[in-house]
Amino acid sequence: MDHRSGQKRAVEFLYPPIDPFDQRVIDMGDGHRIYVEQCGNPQGRPVLVLHGGPGGGCSPAMRRYFDPAVYRVILFDQRGCGRSRPHASVEANTTWALVSDIERIRETLGIDRWICFGGSWGATLALIYAISHPERVQGLVLRGVFLMTQAELDWFYGGGAGAFFPDLWARFTAPIPEAERGDLIAAYRRRLFSGDYMEESRYGRTWSNWENALASVSHDGPMGESPSDYARAFARLENHYFANAGFLEHDGWILANRGRIEHIPAYIVQGRYDMICPPTSAWKLAQGWPQAELRIVPLAGHALSEPGISAELVRVMDGLRG
Repeated sequence: MDHRSGQKRAVEFLYPPIDPFDQRVIDMGDGHRIYVEQCGNPQGRPVLVLHGGPGGGCSPAMRRYFDPAVYRVILFDQRGCGRSRPHASVEANTTWALVSDIERIRETLGIDRWICFGGSWGATLALIYAISHPERVQGLVLRGVFLMTQAELDWFYGGGAGAFFPDLWARFTAPIPEAERGDLIAAYRRRLFSGDYMEESRYGRTWSNWENALASVSHDGPMGESPSDYARAFARLENHYFANAGFLEHDGWILANRGRIEHIPAYIVQGRYDMICPPTSAWKLAQGWPQAELRIVPLAGHALSEPGISAELVRVMDGLRG
């Protein structure tokens, strides 16, 4: 899960824009070509930035949480989105393919270990990668935790969040016939993969608008519509991953395997009023993890750009400069 709104806010908490010193496309050998960029200090402490969604793509604003004199910042667009190709494709696009891509990026860039920095689905992917390759992770910085469980999907696509935003929920459910509303992920899937580009784009915008409208605690109402190509890719990829339960072996997989990463320091920043990924997931993740520090930000929602969220993330990264 992710958002694209409000990225110009809270600039007082962020470092000045950093231009990439390296941009490349890595051919993964299975039809996917992944865009990767590096910025900051080429000899600095490596930090991998994992964007949300799935399907959100990385943006220049994501470079601004890191002291450019200290950090070597690596960002990439995950399969099917942003500048990676093929666009909006779900072929050979799974969580485990993304984990493999991360390892390929690490090896290609000659990095031994790095900090993983991710929010929403980016936090999910950071946790899954760390569980799969704990020896490669120096630390985790997580925001708006999403554990890829059925309970979380039920909250957001089954009416839980809709109880707080009945007007926006009505907009989200209206295009779906009443007989299909018992499983909105499946209902949208049929339309997002219909083969009709215009239909896929139309439903993609409706899917994306529901999430964008709930991203920030300071907004109460529909946001501006996402561009058609972006919304279609974002919605198709999210729906594909959610319909397949994140390609995990069983529900609750991340918490069941947390023991593999409990030696790794983790800093969890969570908005108190996050309507997309409610704080209960961050709380469950942190409980009993001696190396985890949970920071709940009052009067903050889900968005990376929330002033309190931005400020806390910068404080965390500044504290890790050594």
